[in-house]
Amino acid sequence: MSDAPKIDTDAPPPTVLAQLGGVSGLVFSTLPVLVFVPVNALAGLTAAIWSALGLAVAILLWRLVRRDPVQPAISGFFGVALCAFIAHRTGDAKGYFLFGIYTSLVYGGVFLVSILVRRPLVGIIWGYLNGTARQWREHRRAVRAYDIATAAWVLVFVARYLVQSRLYDADETGWLAVARIAMGWPLAAVAFGVTFWAVRRADAIVAEAADPRPRESAERESGSRESQAGA
Repeated sequence: MSDAPKIDTDAPPPTVLAQLGGVSGLVFSTLPVLVFVPVNALAGLTAAIWSALGLAVAILLWRLVRRDPVQPAISGFFGVALCAFIAHRTGDAKGYFLFGIYTSLVYGGVFLVSILVRRPLVGIIWGYLNGTARQWREHRRAVRAYDIATAAWVLVFVARYLVQSRLYDADETGWLAVARIAMGWPLAAVAFGVTFWAVRRADAIVAEAADPRPRESAERESGSRESQAGA
């Protein structure tokens, strides 16, 4: 008799929060920024860069020791390393935020174009993840729901770019850090909420079109009640 562990095929897929490392992952992602700005003010750019990198490495090692999901920490480390490299090359602490500013601009443009060409990116991504492929594109109401969710992400990315680019041009490094944190996960949480609504609605529309019997049954029951009431 095999002693191989059983795989629970009915286990729900990990949530978005879990994939991001949970609440601790969100907190850890803000720490390098919180360290970078004050260290730069007190000890200069070089010390700030090494402090942010050292903290990113410490977070990665901590998650390895605790056997927590390490993918968010690995992604976070490379993100910090890239931002630190740009700050080093520009010779200015505000360069640390330059990559995120222009990434928001690019993402916002890509999501907006996907709406204009009637291929909302949220629908494409979700269709790929859950295996529904292009079924939702055959239903106008489903496309409209994904348009709304994609537009929510456009607003998030554009807001980040507009606010942070103005702070960058004004040399407000401290406020850049505040904006980076305040416009990070809080705004993303709102967009995820709209995305969740759109996915539920679009999936229901596709399922209803594939099997209209529940709706027909409800209509028959409604007609039967009306007939009895009129008798």
